[in-house]
Amino acid sequence: MEGYDLIIVGAGPSGIFATLELTRGSKQPRVLLLEKGPLIHQRNCPMDKEARCIGCNPCRVVSGWGGAGAASDGKLTLTADVGGHLKKYLAPERLEELIHYVDGIYLDFGAPQELWGTDTKRLAQLGRQALAADLRLIPYPVRHLGTGRTQAILEAMYQRLVGKVEIRPQTRVRSILTRGGKALGVELEDGQQLFCQHLIVAPGREGAAWLGTEAEKMGLVTEINPVDIGVRVEVPAAVLDPITRVAYEAKLLYYSASFDDQVRTFCMCPHGQVVMENNGGLVTVNGHTHATEGTDSTNFALLVSKNFTEPFHDPIAYGKNIAALANLLGGGVMVQRLGDLRAGRRSTQERIDRGLVRPTLKAATAGDLSLVFPYRHLVSILEMLEALDGLAPGINSRHTLLYGVEVKFYSSRFQLTEDLQSRQIENLFLIGDGAGITRGLVQASISGVVAARKILQLMG
Repeated sequence: MEGYDLIIVGAGPSGIFATLELTRGSKQPRVLLLEKGPLIHQRNCPMDKEARCIGCNPCRVVSGWGGAGAASDGKLTLTADVGGHLKKYLAPERLEELIHYVDGIYLDFGAPQELWGTDTKRLAQLGRQALAADLRLIPYPVRHLGTGRTQAILEAMYQRLVGKVEIRPQTRVRSILTRGGKALGVELEDGQQLFCQHLIVAPGREGAAWLGTEAEKMGLVTEINPVDIGVRVEVPAAVLDPITRVAYEAKLLYYSASFDDQVRTFCMCPHGQVVMENNGGLVTVNGHTHATEGTDSTNFALLVSKNFTEPFHDPIAYGKNIAALANLLGGGVMVQRLGDLRAGRRSTQERIDRGLVRPTLKAATAGDLSLVFPYRHLVSILEMLEALDGLAPGINSRHTLLYGVEVKFYSSRFQLTEDLQSRQIENLFLIGDGAGITRGLVQASISGVVAARKILQLMG
């Protein structure tokens, strides 16, 4: 029987920042960090050479040291208004202090000094233009790491922790062990049981479904999060340059006239590229911007948020079924010209080749997204594109490319204390995107710090 002061499940930003915080003092607790994916230097995606997804299990893009954020373009959104639900758990002053704290840690590990979205005069003007187009702009400062630099920062964090804690990559956790309302440890897939005084579970979005299953076993009371489903939009970079040069990533909200559903822009990637991810066998789409290399295109996600009520309580399954339909029809990610979608016809490769936007994801299959999305999602997306054209003319062009499906899997939110400890299971801390409380690098990192500080306090 192996015993630890603390076991952390998941080496994404929340798990890494928890570990960094635990090892800052002179007294070093015995910490075990478990991650089902490989270390950062082994997270090479075969698609880079094969030009197709070969179904790595787990996917090296979303699993491994650094989590899904390792392969992203690394945006640090320095605000409490986007990127998660920590405002529901932490006092405003505490959350603001922690935003600056984790930003400082990223800077210490090599993040660039440049900060976007700080020109209040130009942001105010952009906000007024958004209102005229029936949109709402949420302004905030952004620090852009870039895909290559993000990986270098995560490698530096790994090197800082080597020798201080035990790190086991490519190790899958089967279940959480509890007894008498207290967390005891975990059981690995090979049947080995590991025990600890405190347990942090930070599985990331890719592990959200697993955590949901474990929560049901433990009888945890949850609040269902909305599911975000949509497309990745790709346009010539010049169309969005007037916006991205001011805000870098413009967070714009729209409520559809037809259904009053919220549609939002997400993960804007100036001069970036569209990429594929494999989420447990489902191939979905995402976007990156490299730290040093650029393309002639800008891409961003349009996501429709949908809340479900009783009796339905499995939004993750809903999102997975829509992604599975796209995979069934397109063999993976599907791409369509906006003009073809509006005309009610399938895009062909010939039509894509004639367009003004060169697809940066070569492996996408030309197809018909109207066969994939529910009617209200499709209508809401088309309405949002019309509204965006009022702010950035050219977005609603017939040549604009739409890739599907982009789905953000979030677990249901749990009943947690202000220190992110379960109110029902003693010594169990649930943090990060997979726990449904964060949606980005900064708030995920903060959740790790909050849990670690509480555990250090409990350990005396």
